Amino acid sequence: MGNRGMEDLIPLINKLQDAFSTIGQSCNLDLPQIAVVGGQSAGKSSVLENFVGRDFLPRGSGIVTRRPLILQLVNNKAEYAEFLHCKGRKFVDFDEVRQEIEAETDRITGSNKGISPIPINLRVYSPHVLNLTLIDLPGMTKVAVGDQPPDIEHQIRDMLMQFVTRESCLILAVTPANTDLANSDALKLSKEVDPQGLRTIGVITKLDLMDEGTDARDIMENKLLPLRRGYIGVVNRSQKDIDGRKDIRAALAAERKFFLSHPSYRHMAERMGTPHLQKTLNQQLTNHIRDTLPGLRSKLQSQLLSLEKEVEEYKNFRPDDPTRKTKALLQMVQQFGVDFEKCIEGSGDQVDTAELSGGARINRIFHERFPFELVKIVFDEKELRREISHAIKNVHGVRTGLFTPDLAFEAIVKKQIIKLKEPCLKCIDLVIQELINTVRQCTNKLGSYPRLREETERIVTTYVREREGKTKDQVLLLIDIELSYINTNHEDFIGFANAQQRNIVNKKRAIPNQLGGLREGEAEKVIRKGWLTLNISIMKGGSKEYWFVLTAESLSWYKDEEEKEKKYMLPLDNLKLRDVEKGFMSTKHIFAIFNTEQRNVYKDLRQIELACDSQEDMDSWKASFLRAGVYPEKDQVESEEATPVDSFSMDPQLERQVETIRNLVDSYTGIVNKTIRDLMPKTIMHLMINNAKDFIHSELLAYLYSSGDQNSLMEESADQAQRRDEMLRMYHAIKEALSIIGDISTSTVSTPAPPPVNDSWIPENSPTPQHRPATSAPPPRTPP
Repeated sequence: MGNRGMEDLIPLINKLQDAFSTIGQSCNLDLPQIAVVGGQSAGKSSVLENFVGRDFLPRGSGIVTRRPLILQLVNNKAEYAEFLHCKGRKFVDFDEVRQEIEAETDRITGSNKGISPIPINLRVYSPHVLNLTLIDLPGMTKVAVGDQPPDIEHQIRDMLMQFVTRESCLILAVTPANTDLANSDALKLSKEVDPQGLRTIGVITKLDLMDEGTDARDIMENKLLPLRRGYIGVVNRSQKDIDGRKDIRAALAAERKFFLSHPSYRHMAERMGTPHLQKTLNQQLTNHIRDTLPGLRSKLQSQLLSLEKEVEEYKNFRPDDPTRKTKALLQMVQQFGVDFEKCIEGSGDQVDTAELSGGARINRIFHERFPFELVKIVFDEKELRREISHAIKNVHGVRTGLFTPDLAFEAIVKKQIIKLKEPCLKCIDLVIQELINTVRQCTNKLGSYPRLREETERIVTTYVREREGKTKDQVLLLIDIELSYINTNHEDFIGFANAQQRNIVNKKRAIPNQLGGLREGEAEKVIRKGWLTLNISIMKGGSKEYWFVLTAESLSWYKDEEEKEKKYMLPLDNLKLRDVEKGFMSTKHIFAIFNTEQRNVYKDLRQIELACDSQEDMDSWKASFLRAGVYPEKDQVESEEATPVDSFSMDPQLERQVETIRNLVDSYTGIVNKTIRDLMPKTIMHLMINNAKDFIHSELLAYLYSSGDQNSLMEESADQAQRRDEMLRMYHAIKEALSIIGDISTSTVSTPAPPPVNDSWIPENSPTPQHRPATSAPPPRTPP
């Protein structure tokens, strides 16, 4: 070929094919190759055997090639064959090659003549071949035979299309000379996928079997039924020659003699025969590879860029570096600490847009879930008044009290403060669960070292659990401190006089929904807006999505967020919340709003059900309703047989005392709740989260060193080691391929394609004259 670089092209493609097949990861590259297509018994396998000069392909009647055979021919001094699935084994006896192909075919497809698109890779080294890469494909058939599926024709066609539709694939269309060329399945398929004819090379076999007095001279000269790249004729061994084990070299000599002695072909004998076909294919494939080099290079470069990001992870894992395990351990622990801090404190890089995580979830617990739990536990008006009444009576004993007793106030307040313990401990448990989830999430990057990941997770989780006890002790201590001294001189405490004054005001004007503390104009302030689904029975309109607007006085819903078409406005007076179990097929989370005085809430409905897409949305809406003064229903069922009648048959003086203490308790518990709501996040952050961050940064490494042998700790998982090796091999293979392509592409010049020809004859279904007689006078005729 006159170019050293050109001779390297086909071995380069072979190397790439092997590299990507062996690595087991597709490089998503269409590597240049030649696909051999044709009908059954057209002589495809014989052409390939003639190239190699050996009998090595399965023989028989019907469909013999049932899996694609990728045949890589490599010019070499020694002669042997290798299969990709039998690494390291050299086949010197080509009968064993045939047996291995048959066995490997049966292993995938079974022995019932079925087919499979999974290729067999065979490489043949020989001094008698030129560098070529061919794919022997199953012959096209029309009728299912034996146990073959009835759609065998479509299966084979689909398999062929997988290969020939690629722009990088040359098509070797094999047609026997003793059939009608115009109806050639191979040429029809080629025309379909390569209408310009740039990739199709015609091969005419069985020229020696034509009817006496006919020949294919006009076809070979590309005058009749022309193809853009023309035709090459070959003469294969007959079945009798194959059965008699006729030597292929003798058959090639007989082929040469046939073309030199035949009057119609002797003038073009140099352009006929298997050796010329082999040279032509070598030249065409080499030119084709050169033409596809720019696209191949750009694909390789993009693949290299994507690989570089992954290979970057492995830069500290070179086997020849004795300190790599120490480096890796330090790097991993440091990265784990940075990731953990980013998850808790938040970070601008790699923001999760799918769901809340880490610090955001903990923040939601602090400011939505925890206040909700506080209000839900503390608020039960009926029970509270009963307890105040009992406390006043028990403090006075046998005497009838004239004044409101302080001890009753203290007893009730302390009881309310003790109730804070449960939601506080629950808040700590929720935060710990989120912390442990965050630790697990951050240890995902340590997956390369299962033992390191396991130990890191265990050490940090154990530390968090240790801090749990101290944090809970501290929180309980905070509540005990509140219990130890009831500070009635607090600046926010209303005092006895104001409590009595509030009684008078309350009698004159009932203040709905605890909004007495709202400043003027605050009632109209919008607390929350958003989409909710209003669940109504199908008879009354069915479930629909509306745009809801919650203020301190009302809940309104509109057709859409423009808020032009208002559907309804519901005042919040005497409303409460309750949870509703979601239906069997429903994925939404539902809560209900109802009137405590058993009045209709909306139309003739006693309650309305509102549905959210997630638990987080529902918790957030509930917290917003709390701000508006709509509280959850108490989780206990109130007994129908109520408490003794004397509990509520209070005289006016006792009633005033109960109301006064009720107002005092309400004021003081509000102060304590505010304090606890403020101190809880600070306590958890200081004693647990910040301590955990400090522990990871300063002590985790020491704990890891003391937990066991460093070598066993930094032992890679087998999958990770294999993946790393494969990734590095592919990375270096692509880099090497790019350097070779760079050398070749700069030193070669593209060859122009042959001029177009009129190949409109191919799709025609009517038989077209194919053979011409030895004398030019009579017109061509078609053999039977």
